[in-house]
Amino acid sequence: MAPEALTRTRSLGWLACRVIAAVSLLAPLDASAARHGRWHPTSSRPIPYPRLDLPLQINGSQYAPLVWSDVAGWSEDDHLAAYKAFRASCKPIAGQTGPPADPKALGTSLRDPCRVARGIELSDGARAKSFFEGHFLPLRISRLGEAEGFVTGYYEPVIDGARMQTDVYSVPVYRRPSNLFVRGARQSSTGLPNKGQVFRKIGRRKLVPYYDRAEIEDGAIAGRGLEICWLRNQTDLLFSQIQGSARVRLEDGSTLRINYDAHNGYPYTPVGRVLIDRGIIPKDQMSMQKIREWIDQNPDGAQELRRQNRSYIFFREVQLSDKDEAVGAQGVPLTPGRSIAVDKSLHVYGTPFFIEGELPIESEQSKTPFRRLMIAQDTGSAIVGPARADLYFGAGADAGKVSGRLRHTMRFVILVPKSLDPVARGRKMPVPDARPSEKIAKLFPQLDPQKGQSNDQNNGATPAGASAASASKDAAVATTPVAQASPPTAKPVPLPEPRPQIKPGAERPRHRHIRHYRYPG
Repeated sequence: MAPEALTRTRSLGWLACRVIAAVSLLAPLDASAARHGRWHPTSSRPIPYPRLDLPLQINGSQYAPLVWSDVAGWSEDDHLAAYKAFRASCKPIAGQTGPPADPKALGTSLRDPCRVARGIELSDGARAKSFFEGHFLPLRISRLGEAEGFVTGYYEPVIDGARMQTDVYSVPVYRRPSNLFVRGARQSSTGLPNKGQVFRKIGRRKLVPYYDRAEIEDGAIAGRGLEICWLRNQTDLLFSQIQGSARVRLEDGSTLRINYDAHNGYPYTPVGRVLIDRGIIPKDQMSMQKIREWIDQNPDGAQELRRQNRSYIFFREVQLSDKDEAVGAQGVPLTPGRSIAVDKSLHVYGTPFFIEGELPIESEQSKTPFRRLMIAQDTGSAIVGPARADLYFGAGADAGKVSGRLRHTMRFVILVPKSLDPVARGRKMPVPDARPSEKIAKLFPQLDPQKGQSNDQNNGATPAGASAASASKDAAVATTPVAQASPPTAKPVPLPEPRPQIKPGAERPRHRHIRHYRYPG
């Protein structure tokens, strides 16, 4: 054979081997992908139902579509104030391009109405009302099995403090320690989540739970330069931690603004609930003012009560003036009377909620009608559930009095972008096949696999020793409609014939043929 032909033959042989090897490698991958649903081979078999978007799903909730006229108090609200709060939330939403980090029911659907709102600055309440009605649909929402939701209130305390420790101001406000780690979050992040596992790093590798409130109050992290400022007492610090922010009035007349930055990983235990469980304060009289009064009157029991809540909040200093409102978890300034904190695991920041009911706004005994469109801009560890909200009332003592007495059931209406219309999606969802008629059910009876064959398969004969009652019972089972009977027993599939046995001496030995090539040169 000529050298050129021999070289070409070797090249073709190597190419064939590579093609065979590639096919053998890809085949099991395709089979594995098909088994796990990641690969869909082309097939001429018809698909029974098309791929459709799932309907709106909010875990643990029930909802019902409404028309705007069914939303009590909708027409009387100040929609322009709600529009301004919504427009503030739209600034971070409209700038999003990728998928959300945590999948939620609304997903990215708020981006379209937010981009519209960012483009128009309204000054008329009627136009603001038309904007919400034109881009959203109202849905009554509540926890599964309940008719109403639940609201509380929060505010930004204004307390006295100092930059340096003195005899009057001796309670430190700590910033986040460097050895605090939250699972799933970067330590360099500004503001760590208020949920999740938190650890204290010892050495290079060892992780242990972080200090609880009692250990921190006893000085576990003292003297490390973590003090932002100093307060008058532990009660002021506790209420600042419950609210998540505070305005500290310093001795020189300036104001220091502090905001939530991290937590120590222990679940929040309301001290008010402890007082209720112990029978100290009746549930219908519970408020923040009642808690503070009891603490002031019982200094010996205050420490023990406070330490029932092992959760501890670390703050950061924020550059805000006295005129600026506190910043919520979404990163935008809160609007008193329009901002709410919601369950972050279920809802998307910026979602409008219309909350309707009666609240003790004017006094503890009053039943002030509250029918207002609110915007989800914050969260809290105690805010859990699809119809659960914390209403923000601003800063100062008056806001604290109002928010401190709110523990009331209210009706919730969530405003869903029209792109997620559950009614429209419901029309496209396939329905189950129609039930067979009674005649078809009798012709093709469904057999109970636990009871074996029917009477028809036994030629209508009753087994020996069987009573007439059992025979009539079997007959009734044979004529049961399809919807009330068990599926038929599958017929056994015959196994293939066993491989024939070959005597060891009869098998011919296999020889391995090796082809030797003589290379030129």
